[in-house]
Amino acid sequence: MNYKKIGYGLLLLALLAAPFAGAYPVFVMKLMCFALFASAFNLLLGYTGLLSFGHAAFLGGAAYVAGHAIKIWHLTPEVGLLLGTLGAAALGWVFGVLAIRRQGIYFAMITLALAQMVFFICLQAPLTGGEDGLQGVPRGKLFGLLDLQNDLVMYYVALAIVVAAFLLIVRIIHSPFGQVLKAIKENEPRSISLGYDTNRFKLLAFVLSAALAGLAGSLKTLVLGFATLSDVHWTASGQVILMTLVGGLGTLSGPLLGSALVVLLENKIGEMGAWLARLSGIEWFSSLGESVTLVTGLIFVLCVLAFRRGIMGELIARLERKP
Repeated sequence: MNYKKIGYGLLLLALLAAPFAGAYPVFVMKLMCFALFASAFNLLLGYTGLLSFGHAAFLGGAAYVAGHAIKIWHLTPEVGLLLGTLGAAALGWVFGVLAIRRQGIYFAMITLALAQMVFFICLQAPLTGGEDGLQGVPRGKLFGLLDLQNDLVMYYVALAIVVAAFLLIVRIIHSPFGQVLKAIKENEPRSISLGYDTNRFKLLAFVLSAALAGLAGSLKTLVLGFATLSDVHWTASGQVILMTLVGGLGTLSGPLLGSALVVLLENKIGEMGAWLARLSGIEWFSSLGESVTLVTGLIFVLCVLAFRRGIMGELIARLERKP
């Protein structure tokens, strides 16, 4: 029995029915954007073995490019999404060229330093709105036909984009190119000895990951109507690492679960704390909403101790061990 296909089919059905089951469409769209962001990051770390601390630059940079193109230049939403994605891909190429010849912690620190440069540019540039961010980005009409101001229409457009991007990631991973990336991760010197230009493959993987992260950021701006400094801050890079590791590094479904858990915690932990306070009578629980980073950090530690391969990684390993 192919548990993976059944799981993906059930997830797709759940997402298709979510707006009619009482789910808030804008919140679910936000979840989908972060799921795509985590899947893009997983393509780089989980399948190529490159740990980037600078992916917030692609998410936030693309968010600003798409928002500016739609709001200031009055371009259509599809062109805004395309420009944001291409902008992130170009930025990823610059990052990759500068960092790809380094490995391990040196690679990670270079990407972090470059991302911080992008953050300070966004903080001081007049086009980004500084600390106020880029507000009031209109959704407009997709191809002049679909009115994205309608949350339901926007929801299914966002779902189609995210599913298409996820299928592209699946295709990349299972292609000969993806097999080379896995070989580089497992044993780069052996890949070099077989005649592969590993730096070229790693650079292309970095650009693809940056472009998909940029698509997630552009879509997020279109959905929420704004782009802020939090999108390009280094904490967003840490957040996507957390999502990927908790869900399951090197698995297709892991980033989907990890992003859902982290985003749900950040948005619902205050309500959970209030509910626990009423149930137990302990007032301390009501302050959980102010300690989001503490709770997510604790969950990360517990997952690392109990699920070394992430939640989905452990689950997949146990299913594969069954006769």
